Amino acid sequence: MFRGRFPYAVDTKGRLSIPSKFREVLSSDFNDERLVVTNFDNCLWAYPVGEWLKIEEKVASLPQFRDEVKAFQRFFISAATECPIDKAGRVLLPPTLRDYAGIQRDVVIVGMVRRIEIWSAERWKPVFDDAQAKLLSLGDKLADLGL
Repeated sequence: MFRGRFPYAVDTKGRLSIPSKFREVLSSDFNDERLVVTNFDNCLWAYPVGEWLKIEEKVASLPQFRDEVKAFQRFFISAATECPIDKAGRVLLPPTLRDYAGIQRDVVIVGMVRRIEIWSAERWKPVFDDAQAKLLSLGDKLADLGL
């Protein structure tokens, strides 16, 4: 599973090195060297192909004429791009995804258990600070979840 935070930089061609710990997880747990990357929540969400296929199966089973399902497909699914990891451990992030996430150079790659988030470093700091502040007041709710 994916965990940890890693500062990295996107090169001028839009390539991003995937942390070696994450590549090890992809190789050992998923037997794959590809990620499906899409846009959501002002950052990029990257999934191993096997995890992404589970999402597609769930979405395919939803009522296709519901407005919220169509909106989800048009935004989240339509942006999904399969990104192979090259021999140097990098993925090429498409310009449309980089633009959505505000990624120019400095990024933070965040392990989120079953997915990876890719944040512009500028956007990550306030999101992290906000999460930290909220966490202090969520003790009872986390206990209810069994954590």
